[in-house]
Amino acid sequence: MQKMDFQMLDELINLDGVSGNESDVRAYIEKKIKPYVDEIHTDKLGNLICHKKGRKPTLMLAAHMDEIGLMVKRIDKEGRIYVSALGGITTLNVVGQTVGIKGDKGMVRGIISTNEINNDYEITELPDMNKVFVDTGLSKKELEKLGVGIGSYLSLERVDHRMGNSDFIAGKALDDRIGCFMLLHLARYAKNPHDVYFVFTVQEEVGLYGAKVSAYAIDPDLAVAVDVSNANDTNEEPTKTVGKGPVLTVKDDEMIGNSCLNEFFKHYAKKNKIPVQLEVSNFGTTDALTISISKEGVPTTAVGVCIRNIHTTHSIASRKDIMHCTELLCELLTKPPLHCVK
Repeated sequence: MQKMDFQMLDELINLDGVSGNESDVRAYIEKKIKPYVDEIHTDKLGNLICHKKGRKPTLMLAAHMDEIGLMVKRIDKEGRIYVSALGGITTLNVVGQTVGIKGDKGMVRGIISTNEINNDYEITELPDMNKVFVDTGLSKKELEKLGVGIGSYLSLERVDHRMGNSDFIAGKALDDRIGCFMLLHLARYAKNPHDVYFVFTVQEEVGLYGAKVSAYAIDPDLAVAVDVSNANDTNEEPTKTVGKGPVLTVKDDEMIGNSCLNEFFKHYAKKNKIPVQLEVSNFGTTDALTISISKEGVPTTAVGVCIRNIHTTHSIASRKDIMHCTELLCELLTKPPLHCVK
């Protein structure tokens, strides 16, 4: 594998792309990938579909462009902005965080707060999302003049920094700009004798919608959702640890990964001494779910890396895990397991 350009990942995670508002991320990816694919188009929902032609079978790799975020649902007369969550956000993750509000005349910065914090009350339970608000220091009229109103998008503050461990990268939107980054690398460097679609999906965080329509249009023979998984390495007996290899989804909350594809990845990993981790959980799911049940069904699994602090502005991932995961996916494109095609 060619050396990976992690500066590109830094650029990706610093783009704002809340679910339903992925245009900046899509434009960046389209510019980067265009020289390395044969066809590229954006579908009606906003998915970026990139095709490298080859012979059958048809492979589909999907990574979602969108990140968690918020949307304005009302502004009170004092200018306090109340919000609705886009994706799996809890108040524990966002209270005290800085956000950017996309107004018609540019971005407005604000801070997520609660009455308990402002009045120095003891916080005895996790505040309800309906009760937190964004403080910009502006009145309702001032916000309206800036084009901020019901339906405006809010993205969590851009934060990326180096960790003490040089293998680690930290920042927002690692879910799933890591997947987008791996697909960009593969589109440029992987040799694919077979038909490959690199699909950058929208609205994964709010319902897996982009993957659903793109899989229906492509009708692939094999598919992989390239995503992240929540590390549990702060537990006494962890099963997913940052820095200990890519994660293969055996089962998540809503789907069972295709066993043939998972065995293919495990066999290659063992042969090439790449550590892998297996996920069996009752938490969350990925684009693999809706791809797998498209039309008559598609052999599909999810492959990715685990990250700490998922759905926060300070998620943590391992560069080594990302490189190993990319190597597994490269093998799939180069020598796909034809016996897995039903």
